[in-house]
This record gives sequence, structure tokens and C-alpha cells, in this order.
Amino acid sequence: MSRQLQLGPLRPTGSSASMLLSPSLILVVVLLLGPLVLLGRYSLNRFEPGQFMVAGFTPENYLRFVADPFYRGVLFRTIWISVLSTLICLVLGLLPAYYIARVRSGKVKSLLLILVILPLFMGNAVRVAGWMVLLGDRGLVNAFLSAVGLTDAPVQLLYTGTAVLIGIISVNLPFMIITLQSVIEGIDRPLEEAGLNLGANHFEMFRRVLLPLMMPGVVTGTVLCFILAMNAYATPLLIGGPKFQMMAPAVYDQITRSSNWPFGAALAFVLMVTTLVLTVLSSWLLGRNSPKAAEAHA
Repeated sequence: MSRQLQLGPLRPTGSSASMLLSPSLILVVVLLLGPLVLLGRYSLNRFEPGQFMVAGFTPENYLRFVADPFYRGVLFRTIWISVLSTLICLVLGLLPAYYIARVRSGKVKSLLLILVILPLFMGNAVRVAGWMVLLGDRGLVNAFLSAVGLTDAPVQLLYTGTAVLIGIISVNLPFMIITLQSVIEGIDRPLEEAGLNLGANHFEMFRRVLLPLMMPGVVTGTVLCFILAMNAYATPLLIGGPKFQMMAPAVYDQITRSSNWPFGAALAFVLMVTTLVLTVLSSWLLGRNSPKAAEAHA
């Protein structure tokens, strides 16, 4: 009798799995952890004008940040803009994400997704240049306001917090829409119809049925937009200018213009730790409202 071979899924053994993961782990260690360790070591050195840095092991760069109200203000401004832009992206992204997820025509859905991700094909500098054309003293917005007689002189729109907020939202909003859309598309529509048939209005249905099921997407989109906003560089540099500083341009300014690598490294670590702590905190707070968390407490 001939034997029939039963082929099943191949499961890598411990040694083969380690070999498969080794290149990725080495790449992460060399290109990510290595520079972080080096930057952390730089942050403990001392700065001497005219020298690259003086080797040491001192917390004076971190103490300078804590004692300097200017840089504390830059950090708080960065956090405020990041939180506000993330919340606005969440609010603005809900309806487009829901509409795209519920469109029945595949061609229309593909077209809408292309329109959403189209701005991502342009670099941040190109998008920022477009906002500078719109918001400048001789830009399209001021030209329109002057043409309709609302203003006699140009309104200062560029190099303000509002301009930076608009620029960051325009960069991060597509990420929020795509994240929410992919989660909403996995939610069965009969669940929404059941909530409406049981007497709930559309707001109650959204709050009690749709929103809890959307929480994984809300958490992911919120964390992603917040991290991008905290580390934004081109937008606050070009639209905010010297009058509206944020942390990433401040780090670049210390390292390139002031040649103060120790203090620039300290600012970078403060930014990284703050982003990490706030990201974990927001993920935990939002995750408490997810269905899985509710089941765990039940």
C-alpha cells in the first residue's frame, strides 16, 4: 500500500525562529538602540564653547532644562498642541472614516481612500510650503479677506500657534481616517441597526454600540497622531517660525546652530520620555473603555 503524506503547517523550531529574527534584532539594535545610547551618553557631558563637548557624567543639562522657563514653556506648548491636534483629528476623522467604511461600491471606496492618502505622497516640506502660500500676508486667505472687505490690512496668520495647529492636523488627519476606517469596516452593520430598532437614536447608538467597538481604532489612531505631533519638525519650524517654538526644532537648533550637543541630547531625551509616558497613559485611559476591558472587569 502506498502511504499518503500528510502535510501540515510548518512550525519553526526555537533555533530556526531565532535565526529568522536575528537580522531584524541586529538592525534595531544598531540603528535605533545604538544611537539612543550614544545620545544618552552625550546628554551627561558638559558643554564648553569652542569645543565639541567635554566628557563627564553630570545632570547639569537636565537641571538647566528644569530651571529654564523658556524650554519648559516649549515642552508644555508642544504637549498642548499635540493633545489639541490629536483630539481635532479624532473628531474630524470620524465621519469620513465611517462614510468610507460603509460605502457599498468598491470603486467609490477605493477612490475615497486614494483621496485621503494622496497628501501622504508629498513630503512635509511641500505641504508646509502650500500652507505658507495660503496663510502668508499676501496669501490666498488674506487676499480673499481683503477682496470681500473684511480687512484693510493683512491678518497675521503665519508664524502663529493657529497656523502650526492647522499644519499638524493636515499632516496627521489621513492617518486617523485610515485607522478608524479599517476598524469600522470590521464592525457588522446589523449591530447598528439592532441598536436603532431597540429605540436608541443615532447619538445613543454611536455612544453605546459603535464607539465601544471602535475603541481599538481610536486608541491606535490617537497614539499615532499624538506621537507624530510631539515629534513634528518641519511644520512648526516653517509655519511657526522663531515666535512659536516646539521641541523638535529646539533640539535641532541646539545641535546644529549652537553646537551644544549635550544640551540638545538632553532635550531629545526629555521629548522622548515625555512622549513615551503620555502615550502609555493615554493608551491605558482609552483602553479602559474598550469591550475587552469591560469584560475583564465583569
